[in-house]
Amino acid sequence: MGSEMDDNHLAGLRVMVIDDSKTIRRTAETLLKKEGCDVVTATDGFEALAKIADHQPQIVFVDIMMPRLDGYQTCALIKNNQMFKQTPVIMLSSKDGLFDKARGRIVGSEQYLTKPFTRDELLSAIRKYVPAG
Repeated sequence: MGSEMDDNHLAGLRVMVIDDSKTIRRTAETLLKKEGCDVVTATDGFEALAKIADHQPQIVFVDIMMPRLDGYQTCALIKNNQMFKQTPVIMLSSKDGLFDKARGRIVGSEQYLTKPFTRDELLSAIRKYVPAG
């Protein structure tokens, strides 16, 4: 795939990144904005749920380990909402355990990325779950 196609595919794509780590949020936001994505960030599940209806993301990246509402709970709440049932949710974690991956699937997440993630991992997750056009 040429970079032109990638740019067109991601231009204007609405992405939500939920992580209590400012570094992770900033990294993901910078990478995605460079690709032309429209990024909204949230520091935890409650903030994400407050913003999601206004933003209508086409894909959500959520950290598992967060205060107040963890990534599993956040994913389950997003997936239980009729409006966002079809929205792909990608779990982010510094742990690479089978149990965590399985639990992510149970609450409805599409994929599991281990932190620190690369630009290519983020972009390939988007390409895999967000239809072009």
